[in-house]
Amino acid sequence: MTMLIKIGNSQGVRIPKAIIKQAHLENSPLEFEVTAQGLLLKPVQKKPREGWEEQIKKALLESPEEEEIFLGDDLDFKGWEW
Repeated sequence: MTMLIKIGNSQGVRIPKAIIKQAHLENSPLEFEVTAQGLLLKPVQKKPREGWEEQIKKALLESPEEEEIFLGDDLDFKGWEW
């Protein structure tokens, strides 16, 4: 159990490290949802494939010889929808 504590002009909750780890909230932006039972804290859900393009570009800059692993040399993109 925990209690609300005063933090400046606001109030906050200290969440034990074990609960943060179990709930996968480490270093994650959180969203709040008010429910009939109280307050629900949950990590902000990223959109599918969000950030993939930047990660691939970074990987290719670090190891340009690996481009074939990402793209291959026999891909036919005709008819693909992006």
